[in-house]
Amino acid sequence: MIPQRKRNEIRQRVHTRIRRRLTGTTERPRLNVYRSLNHIYVQVIDDAKGETLVSASTVASKVKTGGNVAAAREIGKLIAERAKEKGISRVVFDRGGYLYHGRIKALADAAREAGLEF
Repeated sequence: MIPQRKRNEIRQRVHTRIRRRLTGTTERPRLNVYRSLNHIYVQVIDDAKGETLVSASTVASKVKTGGNVAAAREIGKLIAERAKEKGISRVVFDRGGYLYHGRIKALADAAREAGLEF
């Protein structure tokens, strides 16, 4: 079994590799995901300007537990709604070095169902 610290270092290396190819523009900002053991955080970022346009997390919302798939679905819907309010309908999905599985997949699917294109 890989220690948690080592696992996070590997994830960060994978994320750096992904970010070489992936950038958010003004027309199509980057939807970034960070997943901790108890919470999930999402931001829509315009890399050209270097600013966060929209964000959502299980910490800031009224979700009781943030470390499960149901909470990830709620945050996916919430980020899509907030992005639509700001006039953002198309994004580039940045999985943050995590496998596209479980909470990350649930969040992405919920955001797509709520109207975000990626």
